[in-house]
Amino acid sequence: MPWGGLLILAAAGFTAVTTELLPSGLLPQISRDLGVEESAVGSLTAAYAAVIVFTAIPLSRLLGGRIRRKTLLIATVVAFAVSNVLLASSPGLGLAIGARLLGGVAHGMLWSGMAPYVARIVPAHAVGKAMAIVFSGTSIALAVGAPIGTLMGSVLTWRASFLILAGVGGVLALLAVWMLPAAPDGGSNAAPSLRGALKLPGVIAVATAWPLLLLGHFTLFTYIAPFLQTSGLPDSFTGISLSVVGGAGLVGIWIAGLTADSHPRRSLLSAVALLAGAFALLPVLGGTWVGELVLLTVWGAAFGAIGIYNQAAILRAGGEHKDAANGLTVVTIQLGIAVGAGYGALALSTAGARFVPFAAAIPTAAALAIIMASRRGGYPAGSCETRASVKCSDTMHIR
Repeated sequence: MPWGGLLILAAAGFTAVTTELLPSGLLPQISRDLGVEESAVGSLTAAYAAVIVFTAIPLSRLLGGRIRRKTLLIATVVAFAVSNVLLASSPGLGLAIGARLLGGVAHGMLWSGMAPYVARIVPAHAVGKAMAIVFSGTSIALAVGAPIGTLMGSVLTWRASFLILAGVGGVLALLAVWMLPAAPDGGSNAAPSLRGALKLPGVIAVATAWPLLLLGHFTLFTYIAPFLQTSGLPDSFTGISLSVVGGAGLVGIWIAGLTADSHPRRSLLSAVALLAGAFALLPVLGGTWVGELVLLTVWGAAFGAIGIYNQAAILRAGGEHKDAANGLTVVTIQLGIAVGAGYGALALSTAGARFVPFAAAIPTAAALAIIMASRRGGYPAGSCETRASVKCSDTMHIR
């Protein structure tokens, strides 16, 4: 097992997702510095996700067979560093958006090429373990990457946060040259069948419900700072809030790891219901420190768990086409993020910042309905949720 290379890839994934999410927590600072409306700064997140949707699959097919996999992965990490340097030095919104477009292209290439690369550098019997190590960087970034960056921006500046990320990317690129093994490209394996994956109703269900949950999350996450300000809480509470969401997300990831195999359906339904409830209650009960922190904790824990459950669900639903199904969710998830940022901007400008959580609750409730209706396809019961559940309960009781 090339442990060093796998950890480098996990760190690259952490850096990529943190780069994607960081503008949300620094939105007020960026808005003031660039002299534009906060809703316009939300385009930095939307543009990043949108370019992934349109370039990930075409570019991976164009470059995948012409450039060595290791070289391509290193190039994407370098592109992240350049993107963050350009963003940190942007005098206006135009160059900032251009920098984010470059980062989005790199992001799509990284996630399109990472799984096939990992499958070629580890023994066949260790592929699952290697994937878990590499993609742990994504989960950790979703939970704590953006909050840490936001705190750095509060202590330093938003530009310093992106420069630090650029420095991390540069170091990772150098380490990757040394520690990433070359991936053998021998053999002409058949490409994963996207058409075959789309014929599976379970794949369609997961590839629809999961992006809707991301849409709801980013509707509020992108504009969390304006919402907190309208709730009468100080500006310093934004960093604290994101840290609470992130810390609770780690707890949710841990809970999902314990229940994803035994109680996946029931656990996911509970997590999504809690997420929708937290969004719906935030405008009502979020005007105090206690109410805000409780609901933010529920939000973070539920969202952290949801990613694990859905990742397992798409692999189960995809069957022999699981690689293509997983690639499909990469695109649809980014579409959900892009639409979420734009949808949040619409809610912010029409209903006001206080009611953005209500807007986030709508797609979350829609995802809950899809999950409830997909009992046989995308979200079946687990080993302890069927008739054998009594045995599972007895076993747990004996333990």
